[in-house]
Amino acid sequence: MVAITNTESSSEKNVDGEVTSPAKETKVLQTSPKVPKEYLDPPGGFNPNVALFLGSIAILTISICGYWLWDWRSWCCFWLNVLALHIAGTVIHDASHNSAHKNKIINAILGHGSALMLSFAFPVFTRVHLQHHSHVNDPKNDPDHFVSTGGPLLLIAPRFFYHEVFFFKRRLWRNWELLEWFLSRLVVVAIVYASWQYNFFPFVVNYWFSPALVVGVTLGLFFDYFPHRPHQAQGRWENARVYPGRLLNLLILGQNYHLVHHLWPSVPWYHYQDTYYLMKPRLDAKGCKQTLGIFQGRDFWQFLYDVFIGIHWHHKSEAIAPVLQSNGVTSDSQD
Repeated sequence: MVAITNTESSSEKNVDGEVTSPAKETKVLQTSPKVPKEYLDPPGGFNPNVALFLGSIAILTISICGYWLWDWRSWCCFWLNVLALHIAGTVIHDASHNSAHKNKIINAILGHGSALMLSFAFPVFTRVHLQHHSHVNDPKNDPDHFVSTGGPLLLIAPRFFYHEVFFFKRRLWRNWELLEWFLSRLVVVAIVYASWQYNFFPFVVNYWFSPALVVGVTLGLFFDYFPHRPHQAQGRWENARVYPGRLLNLLILGQNYHLVHHLWPSVPWYHYQDTYYLMKPRLDAKGCKQTLGIFQGRDFWQFLYDVFIGIHWHHKSEAIAPVLQSNGVTSDSQD
């Protein structure tokens, strides 16, 4: 539990520049509801993540059959694969937090299977992503900070390869995860080798790697860039944002409520929206950012700069993490 203190004055400004009263904020925090336990605990049975995983496999199977057996148009097969990989991106994300399924074996299957679809390695994704949670917007220790600010957004997808570099540079693996990484990469190499030997290499490039790059752009934008821009705040309530919308919630599977995920990481994606509206009084009291924030004045021009150039330089002081870093993997606390 973190005590709410104010040693400077009886009022302060929130992130939107509005003056808030500490007494009012304290009252809201004391009276607002808590995230239900059933949202925080990992689900079992046939839950939406299992459905998404099986749906991804089904879409890929139909697309492959459509290409090789049914003479479907190339663009149709391509976009079906994009859809399947887009869905898989949400499953691997929840699996990395052990919130895809309460059964550890099933959770691992969902994670490794989704990773293979995306040509990721599940141990790399998991350890690097948890590192991101522990050091949000820290230029030195947040691997996703480079993904978002290391160049133009048009090239955000290739920067995900930095995750692998970060994984080995920081020696993040645990237990058997290095072996898991090797086996997962061996499978990808074996598929590419077989495709070269049996003359379907162009299919692998055009209908697996290319859709993965398209999905890499969407993952980079909606998991990294938009939620954390302008990539400076490191406090638990300020390091991410939400931009509510029921249609967006469906299209990007809840990632428009990314701050909710950072505050309560074990909540699966399909409870983000309900959690947001339940906890909105607390987010309001904390002055959390609740807009996309790219269509106003300087923010719009900064966004255009990021699209085409996107290189950011940071002062040395910006690489120092705050003393209180409450946004890590243990941030399921209610306060």
